Amino acid sequence: MAARLRFKVVDEAFKRGPMYVEMPKERPSEYFAKYVFNKQKMYKYLPVDVYNKMCDVIDNGAPFDRTIADAVAEGIKKWAIENGVTHYTHWFQPLTEGTAQKHDGFVVHDGKGGMMEEFDGKLLVQQEPDASSFPSGGLRSTFEARGYSAWDPTSPVFIIGDTLMIPTIFISYTGEALDYKVPLKKSLHAVDKAATAVAQYFNPDVKKVFSNLGWEQEYFLVDESLYAARPDLVMTGRTLMGHDSAKNQQMDDHYFGSIPARVEEFMKDIEIHALELGIPCKTRHNEVAPNQFEFAPIFEETNLAVDHNMLMMSLMKRVARKHGFRCLLHEKPFKGVNGSGKHNNWSLATDTGILLHAPGKTQMDNLRFTTFVVETLKAVYDHNGLLKASIMSATNAHRLGANEAPPAIISSFLGKTVTDLLEHVEKADDDAFSVAGKTAFKLDLPSLPELLIDNTDRNRTSPFAFTGNRFEFRAVGAEANCASAMLTLNSAVAEALIDFKNRVDALIEKGEKKEAAILKVVREDIKYIKPVIFNGNGYSEEWKEEATRRGLDCEISAPIVFDNYLKESTVSMFEKTNVMTKFELQARNEIKWETYTKKIQIESRIFGDLCLNHIIPVVTKYQAMLIDNVHKVQAVFSAEKAQKISKENLIMIERMSEHESFIIENVDKMIEARKVANRIESEREKAVAYHDTVAPLIEEIRYHVDQLETIVDDEAWPLPKYRELLFIR
Repeated sequence: MAARLRFKVVDEAFKRGPMYVEMPKERPSEYFAKYVFNKQKMYKYLPVDVYNKMCDVIDNGAPFDRTIADAVAEGIKKWAIENGVTHYTHWFQPLTEGTAQKHDGFVVHDGKGGMMEEFDGKLLVQQEPDASSFPSGGLRSTFEARGYSAWDPTSPVFIIGDTLMIPTIFISYTGEALDYKVPLKKSLHAVDKAATAVAQYFNPDVKKVFSNLGWEQEYFLVDESLYAARPDLVMTGRTLMGHDSAKNQQMDDHYFGSIPARVEEFMKDIEIHALELGIPCKTRHNEVAPNQFEFAPIFEETNLAVDHNMLMMSLMKRVARKHGFRCLLHEKPFKGVNGSGKHNNWSLATDTGILLHAPGKTQMDNLRFTTFVVETLKAVYDHNGLLKASIMSATNAHRLGANEAPPAIISSFLGKTVTDLLEHVEKADDDAFSVAGKTAFKLDLPSLPELLIDNTDRNRTSPFAFTGNRFEFRAVGAEANCASAMLTLNSAVAEALIDFKNRVDALIEKGEKKEAAILKVVREDIKYIKPVIFNGNGYSEEWKEEATRRGLDCEISAPIVFDNYLKESTVSMFEKTNVMTKFELQARNEIKWETYTKKIQIESRIFGDLCLNHIIPVVTKYQAMLIDNVHKVQAVFSAEKAQKISKENLIMIERMSEHESFIIENVDKMIEARKVANRIESEREKAVAYHDTVAPLIEEIRYHVDQLETIVDDEAWPLPKYRELLFIR
């Protein structure tokens, strides 16, 4: 695409101006969950006894009584039809990182030559979507198509357009999970059971423990016309070539800056849709890189938060197009600037309070806080490689360890206050200790209020940082399903808490007092977890060396990182907590390796096409123009003067020839490496081959393409450049 055309599409987007979003006349609190069949709707549309049973299922985890399914379906149908709904679908989360849905109409024959609306309990509770075309990792043969989706009553149904969306699980005919929701819900049950048992040491009134999640969704926006002119963005979600813009994020002027008008209208539109669907959107702002932004909600129960995040990502993509944008959720769409993550703020809360909250009012409250912090860290230490595997992907691998993203080494930042607390608990002779809460900090400006300073700072390079009353798992990728990281973390914490309680109970049986037994085991674990605590700079080379000495997993090859799922300790942990079987873990790893291979394969194919069919022809044409110019100069001027005039052109011709030769030679090498890898039968070894032989060639060739971008006439360069893609006008 010539430069004038590139600027034309940007100018036309600019002329179009912001698409004004008409704000609802009601306050957000009045239209929140407008299209969600929540308790308020249930109370209106369901019989009282059915409503009470549904509340017991949602609030207390009681088994769903299928005898009330028809009554629930009738109430939902009435509400849905009143809102213009004509279709319904089971909405589930297969192992594709996306969601799936098949729409069916309410209509059936009435037996009199006409049609009528029908939606009963059977259709609400269970369906049979074709499972053969979803990833199964060998759990099902291609010809064995039967799979089942089953309603998850703890995540309310909602409406999008004319369709009733029913959140469901997805399992195979033989009962294995084919989605993220089944193991997530099992992990939530496991951590509830284990954490409740430990929490009752400190407060016998605790009946239930909830895992809460607050995700921070980062994303990029680019003009749709420019997006369409970049085949690499269309096919892979990232730019496979592109030289740095003279200005990117080095001025630190985009972060928390004034939101561009067009973007703000997009954000308003998203927020209205999100609030109507019960997603508690609270925060919006510019992120660090140009064209990078963020949404964040109020914390929710983890199962619901995961559903809301998947729905939010879908909304963002759909609404972006309405405003002339494309929403990019790839973890690293642009080289040289920040990538996008999804910080998962995780906490545990009981029906009486927050387990990770400090300071406590009593000595036992402070011991409770210390216990749950330490046991969470024990889970992170025991399974640091597995936690990395839970967030690793072909796309997130580009982000980790670059431009403020945490490194691919799972460690935890605690801050000085909590670190000092653990050291004191470990070494103190007495049993008395306290946790500092927020402290007052007074500025020497009388007109300003006193500030309350948290008991921890923040460490941008820590993958798993304690931030006051929660841990922030910062390594999760922007386009990932949060469930992958959360089910792993919840299961690991459940295992640590089960082990903790067993050891404490053993001491109590031997005659130790409860408080002394708890403190003794906590002190043992504080000594044990020290290798995973790191409050320094995660980017330093010294830390990488130190992490290796500490025995932390420092592997960066995604296919090898996935091996952590099949370690004996991993299988034991998941089976002990009844979250996944070894068979299911093996299947999921097959999918991870296959997905990694396919993503690199697609990148390699489109990259080769761009090089040979877009870049090289333009370079050759521009080179020929320079050669022609040299010949004409030689024909007009004396040899000495012609040489002087043509010197720069000759240098450029030579440089282009070198880059051109490298590209052509190594694209052929890349294609051959792909062929060799494709012949490997083992999905793991094939993925390793793609990582070791194909992916590096893409990066090597890219350097030469990017150098040519700085030489070839801007008018002739065929792709929109970073300076055009990264700055919304």
